[in-house]
Amino acid sequence: MKLSQYKYNLPQELIAKFPVENRDESRLMVLNRKTKTIEHKVFKDIIDYFDDGDVMVFNNTKVFPARLYGNKEKTGAEIEVFLLRELNKEQRLWDVLVDPARKIRIGNKLYFGDDDVLVAEVIDNTTSRGRTLRFLFDGTYEEFKSTLYRLGETPLPKFIRREVTPEDKERYQTIYAKHEGAVAAPTAGLHFSRELLKRLEIKGVDFAEITLHVGLGNFRSVDVEDLTKHKMDSEQINIPEDAVKIVNSAKDQKSKICAVGTTVLRTLESSVSTDGYLKPFAGWTNKFIFPPYEFSVPDAMVTNFHLPLSTLLMMVSAFAGYDFLFDAYKLAISEKYRFGTYGDAMLII
Repeated sequence: MKLSQYKYNLPQELIAKFPVENRDESRLMVLNRKTKTIEHKVFKDIIDYFDDGDVMVFNNTKVFPARLYGNKEKTGAEIEVFLLRELNKEQRLWDVLVDPARKIRIGNKLYFGDDDVLVAEVIDNTTSRGRTLRFLFDGTYEEFKSTLYRLGETPLPKFIRREVTPEDKERYQTIYAKHEGAVAAPTAGLHFSRELLKRLEIKGVDFAEITLHVGLGNFRSVDVEDLTKHKMDSEQINIPEDAVKIVNSAKDQKSKICAVGTTVLRTLESSVSTDGYLKPFAGWTNKFIFPPYEFSVPDAMVTNFHLPLSTLLMMVSAFAGYDFLFDAYKLAISEKYRFGTYGDAMLII
């Protein structure tokens, strides 16, 4: 597959700027791979496609307020810092992206908040965009973390061209988020409400939880035409024993296993035994899925409508089938479905 095969014209006005009022009332396009049929539903109708004993696998990562705005010493130039991950708790070291990157050198100090309540020193240039910062802070670790998060902003993707609102703090988070560490929300999960989860539970659908801390690699552009040459950023995953039991038992029963989102799809496919069963795993994955690809674990998936040329679109095309997915996308554009993080949903069965 080539990068250019994932280009399509997406009108800017179809990129959702805000979520729908109720999580489970976004639109839902249902793709049936066997019959090659497409249905138009509302998200809460998803319950009609699952039965007693089927399993939904969720990513329980939690987004933290990763975007900070500060000023450079001496010049006062405005700098945006995007926290990627904590490298060392004791030394307050963080792996970050800075913008504009060209103005920041090793040894520069950056100031954040009123009265410069937080100061950071640049101690390493890890990549052309990335830096390592040491935060200089006298208080306890808990005080440092709460100061950092108070100054941080909900990290909405840049393609949502608007200011962040207080509502985003809650809406850019799944209702089952538990383990902090993501800099982007696992967006397919944003459509699930407490009421819908309860109704699925009553119907007998089982839930399994894995963790993948979503990194910025999701939004990083692919800059090679030959997809086999693209390297995905590594992301931290955890597949606990109890999730493995639930998934493998459903597999034995020939029940449906539904990956809620591309992050779950990648995680499940990152730890599979030779006979196609899920294995427990804690570590990192840089798995890049694109057609042709034979899936071992999930046989259904929930996902959003992804932007052109994105690795997420490539992954979904491997699951749905390239031609069928692009037919669905053409239809979605003509039917004015909403695209992106706060957009509508797709169920592929």
